[in-house]
Amino acid sequence: MTDTTWPHVWRDGAGGPPLLMLHGTGGDEHDLLPLADRLSPHSPVLSPRGRVLEGSMLRFFRRRAEGVFDEQDLAARAEELADFVLAVGHDHGIEPGSSVAVGFSNGANIASAMLMRRPEVLSGALLLAAMVPFAAPPHGVDLSGKWIAIANGLRDPMATAAQTSTLVGQLRAMKADVRVLGHAGGHTIDGAQLPEFAQIIAAGGVGTAGGVGTAGVVPGSGS
Repeated sequence: MTDTTWPHVWRDGAGGPPLLMLHGTGGDEHDLLPLADRLSPHSPVLSPRGRVLEGSMLRFFRRRAEGVFDEQDLAARAEELADFVLAVGHDHGIEPGSSVAVGFSNGANIASAMLMRRPEVLSGALLLAAMVPFAAPPHGVDLSGKWIAIANGLRDPMATAAQTSTLVGQLRAMKADVRVLGHAGGHTIDGAQLPEFAQIIAAGGVGTAGGVGTAGVVPGSGS
């Protein structure tokens, strides 16, 4: 049975796709609510709390060291999160597969893991400061019709250019429509890109053009 007592915030909305907001390491279910307001203010919002403790910091899955994921735990946690999203969505009349994940850092990584393991749960994803979730991704995954925007910093010491390239390659091999939106910062969210993110979410797709933003950087924490 799915544990719907998982700590989370739910907000009703009358317009826009349902948003699944996934915080970074050390955050909680409230961290990305202001971002949801900027991206799609009338959307329903589900924002769960990561349930793994690393010291005093909340995460969505375990890691063995900075940048080194416990992939077995990640896979299991992605399955749990997928079940939770579907259960809460059912309770609130949300169509399965209609939600858009917006994840930062650790949240972006579990979002991409969920896409690869449970593609029926999401329609698309905005991945901010995202790394490769699985060194060897699951076989036979079809992400046709799914859109994914990846916004990684050019100076990010964790979500590096090599990480970005590998992640894009994995997702495109699964037939996802992927767009890369670089920015000049590090392991952060670039506030200058928020209007473009909002347009992508409203359009329900990533189109073909890319872009680089440089201003309004919001600091973040590790993956």
